[in-house]
Amino acid sequence: MPKRKDLKSVLIIGSGPIVIGQACEFDYSGSQSLRSLREDGIETVLINSNPATIMTDPSMADHIYLLPLTTKSIIQILKEHPQIDAVLPTMGGQTALNLCIEADDKGIWEDFNVKLIGVDIDAINITEDREQFRELMLKIDVPMAPQATATSFLKGKEIAQEFGFPLVIRSSYTLGGAGASIVYKAEDFDQLLSFGLEASPIHEVMIDKAMMGWKEYELELLRDKNDNVVIICSIENMDPMGIHTGDSITVAPAMTLSDTTFQKMRDMSIKMMRSIGDFEGGCNVQFAVSPDEKEDIIAIEINPRVSRSSALASKATGYPIAKVATKLAIGYTLDELENGITKSTSALFEPTLDYVIVKIPRWNFDKFEGSDRTLGLQMKSVGEVMGIGRSFQEALHKATQSLEIKRNGLGADGKGYTDYNQIIDKLTNASWDRVFAIYDAIAMGIPLTQIYDITKIDMWYLKQYEELFQLQKEISTYTIDTLGRDLLLEAKQKGYGDRQIAHMLGCLESQVYTKREELKVQRVFKLVDTCAAEFKAKTPYYYSTFENEIETADGEIIIANESIVTDKKKIIVLGSGPNRIGQGIEFDYCCVHGVLAAAECGYETIMINCNPETVSTDFDTADKLYFEPVFWEHIYDIIRHEKPEGVIVQLGGQTALKLAEKLTKYGIKIIGTSFEALDLAEDRGSFSELLKNNNIPYPEFGIAETADEALALADQLDFPILVRPSYVLGGQGMKIVINKEELVKHVVDLLGRMPGNKLLLDHYLDGAIEAEADAICDADGNVYIIGIMEHIEPCGIHSGDSNATLPAFNLGEFVLQQIKDHTRTIATELKTVGLINVQFAVKDDIVYIIEANPRASRTVPFIAKAYKEPYVNYATKVMLGHNKVTDFNFNPQLEGFAIKQPVFSFNKFPNVDKKLGPEMKSTGESILFIDSLKDDQFYDLYARRKMYLNK
Repeated sequence: MPKRKDLKSVLIIGSGPIVIGQACEFDYSGSQSLRSLREDGIETVLINSNPATIMTDPSMADHIYLLPLTTKSIIQILKEHPQIDAVLPTMGGQTALNLCIEADDKGIWEDFNVKLIGVDIDAINITEDREQFRELMLKIDVPMAPQATATSFLKGKEIAQEFGFPLVIRSSYTLGGAGASIVYKAEDFDQLLSFGLEASPIHEVMIDKAMMGWKEYELELLRDKNDNVVIICSIENMDPMGIHTGDSITVAPAMTLSDTTFQKMRDMSIKMMRSIGDFEGGCNVQFAVSPDEKEDIIAIEINPRVSRSSALASKATGYPIAKVATKLAIGYTLDELENGITKSTSALFEPTLDYVIVKIPRWNFDKFEGSDRTLGLQMKSVGEVMGIGRSFQEALHKATQSLEIKRNGLGADGKGYTDYNQIIDKLTNASWDRVFAIYDAIAMGIPLTQIYDITKIDMWYLKQYEELFQLQKEISTYTIDTLGRDLLLEAKQKGYGDRQIAHMLGCLESQVYTKREELKVQRVFKLVDTCAAEFKAKTPYYYSTFENEIETADGEIIIANESIVTDKKKIIVLGSGPNRIGQGIEFDYCCVHGVLAAAECGYETIMINCNPETVSTDFDTADKLYFEPVFWEHIYDIIRHEKPEGVIVQLGGQTALKLAEKLTKYGIKIIGTSFEALDLAEDRGSFSELLKNNNIPYPEFGIAETADEALALADQLDFPILVRPSYVLGGQGMKIVINKEELVKHVVDLLGRMPGNKLLLDHYLDGAIEAEADAICDADGNVYIIGIMEHIEPCGIHSGDSNATLPAFNLGEFVLQQIKDHTRTIATELKTVGLINVQFAVKDDIVYIIEANPRASRTVPFIAKAYKEPYVNYATKVMLGHNKVTDFNFNPQLEGFAIKQPVFSFNKFPNVDKKLGPEMKSTGESILFIDSLKDDQFYDLYARRKMYLNK
């Protein structure tokens, strides 16, 4: 039966700003859902307050409301659009579900005659109210851990007395495990119970007997109105119970589960989904399994919405869960929908994987000094990466190479831990780098049984690690000249990078590359096809691996490469890798626009990225997607295979930019601003020379490589002094110091953490106003300034943590003219082709330059949304030489002001200093539109500006 006739207009609720526990996976799901509805001719109305995402781009929905996610905003939208028939709240994470429940409680949906689709209120309530959920599970014979609900401190104490320790406390109706903790000893219980009760909006916690060491699994389900249910993907957590799944290393398909237990788990999950309510859409179910022969299963929870894991499962299988869930919500059945990848099988056909996926979270503890870095029930990661390989070992290596934490993979890079006590501590107290510490433990000779006893990570995984280390040991006995083809191929098949093999052999990475060429050990590209090649896939979504040559019946030697190169002219866009503080979803927005603009100019577009949460890695965004690490070796092999006209690096943040030098060295054309210009802007000395020659003021500065040099400089510069390492992201390691003692302490600390780095010392302009401008510049030197923003916070707070106001509200014509002149001069002097961002400090009506970045910046999506202009599209066409800046008819539309407001996730790190300074700490942002400066919200922000600066 086709879609419902009664749905002409649907409201989708987005997930708002990015916070720890709810990142861009929901923008990915929401974007897919919007496209799915529009395919069926349904009018789409979106509410989401996040300006950085592609989801809130005018091209994505018929009506977009960049408003706070409150019931007041919902009422405003429903009044303006009385034609809205239904609301779909399952695409916006916990935020959307909570808002949907609140609107239901207030009778808003009923008042405006809006139906709920994709889920029903009862299902949300049952799954969120842990007591109701427990009773339902007992009724349908699904086992659960012994647990009880407490709505008061006293009741909690009684339960603890009955169960004994260790215990798990979980708060109801929270996000990313907020309020949850494991309690090992009685003396910690009172404090953690109070914490859990306070974190829950309804003051309720569930106290469970802790299933420490049990294995954790997730299943992704979809159900239609005829009660057909498909299981899209099984995901196994390598980390056992006790670590939030968002902080766990996860593997798909499940690796260590017997078939009978998997079948039981399947049946149980289908029974659970059917029992919680009668709705059409997606569900995520989590289970724990005992780590013994019995393999007892207990249910942990069920989420009646697309989740963080469903974004991962979509990328892992190539099955677009959010798109299909949306179709089911509007009345289609699974057998009526086609599989988007094969185009010949139906959506009722369950995906089969002939490869392995490994997801590793990306943490940012360096931004939260003094934070508790151990992992537990509260999620702490800010992003994630996914590796695809033919084996677990290859996928694990690719994922570790994707993290961008200065590691070349597991081990074999000279950066492992070598202290026994430190390794044992990392294993005992699950740490962000435990994935590396396991390898180091094996290298040190700690027996697998001891590692298992400490970590409870399944022995199968530990043996995979052991095999990797044995291979490293064997290769290390050879030299580059004596290493044979078989061992080299095995190392590549197990995911070792050329850099790691070079480390084992004591030679250069380039020598290993040359040896691979000679011995024909070359990357081949395989399709992600959802059906283990049983049917032909139509969408070009690839990963790389290494295979042996095959001899055909007629004697021909072939290597099966599934990525066919066309003769069209091509452009590669480099993505920005995992989300992190300082480089978030705004670069995904830029990459998607870059791909679409290049396609409009007649190029075949190729995307390289490893972030499973984003729209840029959707299988139908670019003409071809390579889901690979943004890591030199992988990129170079793709470039040699595809032979593009050039590579766009300025849309993928610092990640892509860092590869510009190597691309240039290897003779690969960079589209837009050249490497020389990019490097000139990064190199403080040359950049200052450029400013000096053009009579542009900048704060006095000097460069130091030792504490002594820093002290000598301090005498010339005058305190306060801003100290910062060069070539870092998001202001990492920046600090304002006010005396020599502080200066020495910080310099010694920085040089210890980043040996060999040059430190920049600037005289800090105390009390200055900070402003920034973004502009587009073409090869002829035409410059168009897309926006000038003034920060509400004083200079010295990182621009990503500031409330940036567009247009400027407090800068006179004289100052604005200097900003415009300086921006134009710098853009043309740097020979910018494409985007540039310049940051300024304004003091006593003089405009000083803080820095210039000739690339897409964090603020470009915000300006594009505020002015309703597709600036990245224009900039990409300029980079490609397809257009000049003067070809575009710029027509910005903004009445009043737009403010980019940072959002912080400090609640995950209770003991951290929350004061702001030159190092960025915000995880996301929202946009606020105000009619005038007399608005109360602006007044509040402005009144608070003084308290921010952390000296």
